[in-house]
Amino acid sequence: MSRTPQEVFADHGNRLGTGDLSLISRNYTEDAVFLTPDGTLTGREGVRRGIGALLADLPDADWQLTPQFAGDVLFLQWNATTDTHEVTDGVDTFVFRDGLISAQTVHYTLTTRTTGTVRTTA
Repeated sequence: MSRTPQEVFADHGNRLGTGDLSLISRNYTEDAVFLTPDGTLTGREGVRRGIGALLADLPDADWQLTPQFAGDVLFLQWNATTDTHEVTDGVDTFVFRDGLISAQTVHYTLTTRTTGTVRTTA
């Protein structure tokens, strides 16, 4: 039985927490498309590169997620905070197929945290 988009996304979050790019990419189809403002990455190798860049920008981040599912599509707004950087405008879209992620768009602006900002946890 194929996993629901909600189940895939929950598993995706758990895998992201490991930082293991190979494990994370297995939640994507072999022909996945990962679109960013810098270009399009394809396949699981592209997913590993794209997510690797995101995790490098936001190591050990505290994440605040607002997911909105509609059938096989997820619109995700998010914020993330590290000791030195933050994102307040993160937006991703996921498309699910056969219990995996077949496409994802990613957009965020990475900024340096200002002194005195309090770090919160999700």
